[in-house]
Amino acid sequence: MKIGYVRVSTQEQNEGRQTEAFSNMGIEKVYIDKQSGKNINRPQLAEMLAYIRDGDIVVVESISRLARNTRDLLDIVEKIKNKGAALVSLKENIDTDSVSGKFMLTIFAAMAELERGYILERQAEGIALAKREGKYKGRTPIAVDEERFRKVCARWRADKITARQAMAELDLKPNTFYRRVKKMGV
Repeated sequence: MKIGYVRVSTQEQNEGRQTEAFSNMGIEKVYIDKQSGKNINRPQLAEMLAYIRDGDIVVVESISRLARNTRDLLDIVEKIKNKGAALVSLKENIDTDSVSGKFMLTIFAAMAELERGYILERQAEGIALAKREGKYKGRTPIAVDEERFRKVCARWRADKITARQAMAELDLKPNTFYRRVKKMGV
């Protein structure tokens, strides 16, 4: 049985480009995750790995859809192999049923990880440059009425309300709440 695996990074992204690549392949079942590839704990990936059987072929549009780094990719491929299945990546033309396919998989995985590292480096360099030029200020701080914040925090410190109740009353998430507590010294 041929089984497709598709991953897009966010709920808003469309998986159509990847599923279209499967159109003439005889794929019988497709698993789709909508979350970052840096997280290996993806529900549809886990379901697919549990489902595959001896002789199945897992098809992906590209190896970057399966994993973002070499170690994760090789771990996933090992799980596929241990089930008696093979992996085919269309973009890189890799088939893990062959020795050369396994070798190429390792090379492409390392290259994908290297490219991801370069992207992150370029992004950090761009942000640093924009900060130096005064063009990048980061996210706009959440506006908080300081007087109200201090009153709510005083009730929290006096054990009249819980921290969770204080956050709800101020409509703040925990990280913002505790950062403000520290900043204001309350």
